[in-house]
Amino acid sequence: MSKIYYKSQEEIELIRESSLLVSKTLAEVAKVIGPGITTKKLNDLAETFIRDHGAIPAFLNYNGFPYSLCISPNEQVVHGFPGEYVIQEGDLISVDCGVIKNDFFGDSAYTFSIGEIDAERKKLVEVTQECLRLAIEKAVVGSRIGDVGFAVQAYAEANGFGVVRELVGHGVGVKLHEKPEVPNYGKRGSGIKLEEGMVIAIEPMINAGTAGVKFWSDGWTVTSKDNKPSAHFEHTVAVKKGNADVLSTFSFIEEVLKEKK
Repeated sequence: MSKIYYKSQEEIELIRESSLLVSKTLAEVAKVIGPGITTKKLNDLAETFIRDHGAIPAFLNYNGFPYSLCISPNEQVVHGFPGEYVIQEGDLISVDCGVIKNDFFGDSAYTFSIGEIDAERKKLVEVTQECLRLAIEKAVVGSRIGDVGFAVQAYAEANGFGVVRELVGHGVGVKLHEKPEVPNYGKRGSGIKLEEGMVIAIEPMINAGTAGVKFWSDGWTVTSKDNKPSAHFEHTVAVKKGNADVLSTFSFIEEVLKEKK
């Protein structure tokens, strides 16, 4: 899809439905994630939950990706394969999920802090989540793509962290990945103008160390070049006048995590 697909309000509501199912799936993951569980178990649980709610895992078999979740521990940035990795206290585990429901896509990601994490990781998670919030503030009619990227870059770099360049956010809804690309870096006032009807996945990927990444030979997994931890948060967002309409939510996850404490 080379051109931008502008969505009607009816279509945005269907994307919201898909996005909220993603949010609920991540909350199901939140219920069981912790030391001693394998990442494969989280994947299987999520796939069952998605199918039980009349939807299809969007990532499964997407360009050959073999799982329903991307699960990326610690220095893995994104696109990690679920497997026999046993989650440990102190880990950062980024979980990215997408679903197709009623032919529309939703996409969201959350980085889970497992038990007590060190100060560097705590700051990384907080800064990455704030980068997402600041970027969403710019996802309004009249802004430009560069304003969204600049919001992420400026805050992350001011806190001494590296902004991944090789992977970007994207349009979403009719397909999993649509135009426009939504980089996490940029110049204010540059790039295409944001307009009503655009739906974009904003997804800061921030490294504790340098911005550089390595691509694994599996064709998917991406890690930080210096093997320092990375964090990733993502929302599906409809561009509106005044304030962006965030179609996914972290509230279900946060509710579960609060109860677990």
